[in-house]
Amino acid sequence: MEIESPRIAAKAEAGHFVMIRVDEHGERFPLTIADTDKTAGTIRIIFQVVGGSTIKLNRLHAGDEVRDIVGPLGMPLHHENVHHAIVIGGGVGCAIAYPHAKALKQMGSKVSFIAGFRNKDLFILKQEIENVCDNVYFTTDDGSAYRKGFVTDVLKELLEKDKDVDLVIAIGPVVMMRAVSNVTQPYGIKTVVSLNPIMIDGTGMCGGCRVKVGNEYKFACVDGPEFDGHQVDFNELILRNSAYAQQEKHTCKLIEEDKA
Repeated sequence: MEIESPRIAAKAEAGHFVMIRVDEHGERFPLTIADTDKTAGTIRIIFQVVGGSTIKLNRLHAGDEVRDIVGPLGMPLHHENVHHAIVIGGGVGCAIAYPHAKALKQMGSKVSFIAGFRNKDLFILKQEIENVCDNVYFTTDDGSAYRKGFVTDVLKELLEKDKDVDLVIAIGPVVMMRAVSNVTQPYGIKTVVSLNPIMIDGTGMCGGCRVKVGNEYKFACVDGPEFDGHQVDFNELILRNSAYAQQEKHTCKLIEEDKA
């Protein structure tokens, strides 16, 4: 989806996100800026329909408006002097991983990209990723396209073969980011994950997006969303992200009934 927002587009960098409220009765929720067109004054967002707010967002048509959009928020990409980066996207996480890969390539880094999807029908940004990366590897969980397996299978092979890798960025489901961090830890390779916990205001006031990193609690909205994957408490993050699962199911049911 392309959203006209000239002031956000003018300042957005890789890693930034926006908080969106679809209508006056909706919640605020974060979406990463997948790309920008500074000339046209637009930002690009890519989302998966998984809950009440994304159901509402998906009902909009060209020319419609969202009630609120705030950004750019978060800390932008800040990796320097990277020789070879492996960027990993899991499913819709590729929408976040792609601008990271694009920015790293513009900085002069060698970029390898591993993209994993549940099946061939869920592929996104394939051409865009291939255009900006040196090497691209695709996997599907069910083997319906390209290599059957997981992104960690490819990652293990690359780390054994390419000894010049000095950065790994993993963005996708929490269990995937945890698995990637577990693979890279024995190699001592800097590993960054982009977290998207429950978030309400996006400016550090509510504390809802706190995550445990090492022995500290951080706010994903202002301290992140990027964190050291070897320090994140993924088990606590999984529990916090599922805290309102029943309420979300109830909301989806109400929205669908309202549509009917």
